Amino acid sequence: MFRRLLLSLVLLLALPAAATAAATAATAPSGVRTTASAIPSKEMLRWRETARRVTIVRDDWGIAHIRGKTDADAVFGMIYAQAEDDFPRIEANYLTSLGRLSEAEGEAALMQDLRARLYVDPDILKAHYAKSPPWLRKLMDAWADGLNYYLAMNPQVRPKVLTRFEPWMALSFSEGSIGGDIERIALDGLAEMYSDRPRVLASAAPVGPEEPRGSNGIAIGPSRAWGGRPLLLINPHTSFYFRSEQQVTSDAGLNVYGAATWGQFFIYQGFNSRVGWMHTSSGVDSVDEFSVQVKNRGGKLTYRYGAGERPMLTRTIAIDWRTLSGALVRSTFRVHYTHHGPVVRKEGDHWVAFAMMNRPVEALSQSFLRTRARNFDEFMKAAALVGNASNNTLYADADGVIAYLHPQFVPRRNDRFDYTRTVDGSDPATDWQGLHALSELPSVKSPKGGWVYNTNDWPWTAAGPESPRRERFPRYMDTVGPNPRGANAVQLLEGGQTFTLDTLAQGAFNTRLPAFEALLPGLEAAWDATPGADPLRLKLAEDIRLLRGWNRRWSATSEALTLAVFWGDLLWPEAEEIARKEGLSVWEVMASRIAPRRKLEVLAQASDRLQADFGTRKVPWGEVNRFQRRSGDIRQDFSDAAPSLAAPFPSARWGALASFGARRPEGQKRLYGSSGNSFVAVVEFGPRVRARAVTAGGASSSPLSKHFTDQAPRYLSGDLRPVYFWPDEIKGRVARTYRPGQ
Repeated sequence: MFRRLLLSLVLLLALPAAATAAATAATAPSGVRTTASAIPSKEMLRWRETARRVTIVRDDWGIAHIRGKTDADAVFGMIYAQAEDDFPRIEANYLTSLGRLSEAEGEAALMQDLRARLYVDPDILKAHYAKSPPWLRKLMDAWADGLNYYLAMNPQVRPKVLTRFEPWMALSFSEGSIGGDIERIALDGLAEMYSDRPRVLASAAPVGPEEPRGSNGIAIGPSRAWGGRPLLLINPHTSFYFRSEQQVTSDAGLNVYGAATWGQFFIYQGFNSRVGWMHTSSGVDSVDEFSVQVKNRGGKLTYRYGAGERPMLTRTIAIDWRTLSGALVRSTFRVHYTHHGPVVRKEGDHWVAFAMMNRPVEALSQSFLRTRARNFDEFMKAAALVGNASNNTLYADADGVIAYLHPQFVPRRNDRFDYTRTVDGSDPATDWQGLHALSELPSVKSPKGGWVYNTNDWPWTAAGPESPRRERFPRYMDTVGPNPRGANAVQLLEGGQTFTLDTLAQGAFNTRLPAFEALLPGLEAAWDATPGADPLRLKLAEDIRLLRGWNRRWSATSEALTLAVFWGDLLWPEAEEIARKEGLSVWEVMASRIAPRRKLEVLAQASDRLQADFGTRKVPWGEVNRFQRRSGDIRQDFSDAAPSLAAPFPSARWGALASFGARRPEGQKRLYGSSGNSFVAVVEFGPRVRARAVTAGGASSSPLSKHFTDQAPRYLSGDLRPVYFWPDEIKGRVARTYRPGQ
């Protein structure tokens, strides 16, 4: 898989005499900002000519509906409209994907940049761009033109680093999920491997339990849908404001609506007039670590492989970073590669190489082409490009087809090895043996039961009794197992009801919390078994009475939910450590591996914290759990002293399909959400597609805009608004019509 990358790197090899991470004065400036008057006339004329072929309509929610003559024109307008709404997030995404974040954020981002640059090399991406299909090059050209035209026409916008975009840059960020496989490379291990100051550059551990990343997707077939019209739930769980809601249309036949990750020119989660798709982060094992023993043979590094040795490929990566004074300095890193991929850490006296998908042209092509699919066969034709390594897909279309699809990029491996752990890279038997054919992957198409789902859990329950059979597939097809959201979804879908657009939306906001249904009986039993005179039993009597009277459902008024969440959050890190060692889920450990006495002790801690922070142990959940958006900054600051809204749903950790990942900022008492339900849409396919949707906050990142938080009340109440997909639906709801640059 890395053959093309490694062959390209051979041409770029440089073996420096300088020490690793030596800092020198940077010689590559980030660029000088140009205004419209300074742009070469030929280039400006081209941009203006394209802009004349594009129309942007803003509806009464501030959502952009873009139309262009060609697909490339539509891409030009699409990215221009995104830049109007949140250029800083576009720039931040490409600083991250290009490995240039430290030019803005300084030395602390060096390891994150190095991680990206292990795979992203400008010269290699330029070569990929040159060899891309002509249709894709046109889209990349239009993408860069749209961003550059925006910067030229808006001199008040001050980029941190990227003052000009080049078409090849689009290949650095070709798949729209949050994070990505590359984030599985730990920054602290990378710092230990390549820096002489690892403690300075290692990543900081997050404070408190981390909100599960992932999403919910449900497709309902004709047999379970009112009027026989298939339905799709699109419910990505990401950091808030991670994507832009848009409609993108061209006279050439493109007409797609949904959520686009900032800076990308394709709708990542969405639908067109006939087909809809939803991606959920998969538990498939699509990345692996290979340990090798390294030898120094007269100044040349080799590693053992089979009965012999192979040369270690070494190259230098230079990264510029900004000092506190604003100057740029350069650090160089001498990095190493085996045939498996880049070396990312040490493990004792061995080095560990990391293998993952690196197919930017295929990934970008697949991401755009699926938005044009008109039926299942065309959708699968795009999937055959095998540019998706980490996302399951829930699919529905106007022909009545529904489907669960596994990620297409799945390396074939010898299943006798446990690839969830580091394997012996010196043993040729551990090597990837090509890729699985699409027909060899877990999938479900149009089950008789009439539904498919995924909540980032295993595929073995995706369609009830008609799900793929676990024993028929290698174990690396899933590494995560079930989760409480999956139990919630299955109960919803097995009930036998006929769904409508509105009842599917209501199901996405159902209030069940399966994790607490499973965990609290053990806590209550621990209290029951405690002797009556035990001080802990006496102290917790009222708390247990409160939990026993609770129906295990979320609401803003529930006091028991507050206590249960505080208890669960305090116990989670302890259970997570045991789960990691024993290969169990955290929920299993909390239920059966934590001593009864310990469960009660943690409940006492939770109760005491509520008393200390709020003056009472009985606090309504909505008093504690809050939605707040104070600025357009990517990193939000929260304050108990500033206005906020009650958020009734809790973390996905406890089985809430409507996820709200919240933490208590330092110095504050309340919890503030920053991730979870970021975009929710339900789509009905029939003679005429129909949809409802809502996004966290609003369409604009500007606090001065009325669309900064106008959707927040609907978001928090699950009241999805109508989507204006057809011209007659948007009629009378147009706030502004204009061309880029006006």
